[in-house]
Amino acid sequence: WFGYFQTLNKQETGFLRYLLTHTRIIAMSFTAKKSTVATLSLLTFGAMAAFLGPQVVPASTQVPFESSPSFAANDNNFVATAVERTGPAVVRIDSSRTFQNSDSFSGRRVARGTGSGFIFRRDGLILTNAHVVDGADRVTVTLTSGRRYPGRVIGEDRRMDVAVIEIQANNLPVVNMGNSDRLKPGEWAIAIGNPLGLDNTVTVGIISGTGRSSRDIGARGRNVNFIQTDAAINPGNSGGPLLNQRGQVIGINTAIIQGAQGLGFAIPINQAQQIANQLISQAS
Repeated sequence: WFGYFQTLNKQETGFLRYLLTHTRIIAMSFTAKKSTVATLSLLTFGAMAAFLGPQVVPASTQVPFESSPSFAANDNNFVATAVERTGPAVVRIDSSRTFQNSDSFSGRRVARGTGSGFIFRRDGLILTNAHVVDGADRVTVTLTSGRRYPGRVIGEDRRMDVAVIEIQANNLPVVNMGNSDRLKPGEWAIAIGNPLGLDNTVTVGIISGTGRSSRDIGARGRNVNFIQTDAAINPGNSGGPLLNQRGQVIGINTAIIQGAQGLGFAIPINQAQQIANQLISQAS
């Protein structure tokens, strides 16, 4: 076969074309006086291609491959860019609650919890979930810089699971708000928070669905049309922001379905902002 193709290449006056069909290669050679057909297995064709070189198969017969998009060294990673914009405004919230316990020596017991939140006004107003601070008699807010402030809960809506905390500080970094009414399934979703005490953890996924009712997710009694995402959300993420690819807040991470994977839920930021404004007005 090698000799045949070497001879054919020298005497060829027409053109040589290979057709790949199923698991066989049909090589046709047309000259002025005759037509020759040779059938080769794929393994034989591979050996011949290595011997004859790339000129044996015309470029027009090669199957094009789509290459994966590559990033140049100076290209920006949109996740990192979004986190850089919003991350400094994300906070850790530690809360504690003291209650009576006859089984303890002192007759009291202290329950502690950790959640997340984000600064939405430079004068120290923070949005979080109501269940993060519900019943707390002490709240401590820690910024990404490490600074710690005592927090005061100025209002909470347990039904919507939204709360506003105030700290005594000014000129703080703040988040940019997005529009949760325009979300579409398949868009990027970025979660930032403090899951299990691991501060400033970033996870990425997509918007899996919108308009999920409290009945859909087993959270009865909450009048919220939740955003569903597969970005990893764990205990401690509650109250943290869910971002779009531009780094804008589109929701407040609030719940997961136990025993499932990739099923996290957030309160749409448009609803959360309305509740926050009402809480602020009532407190003033």
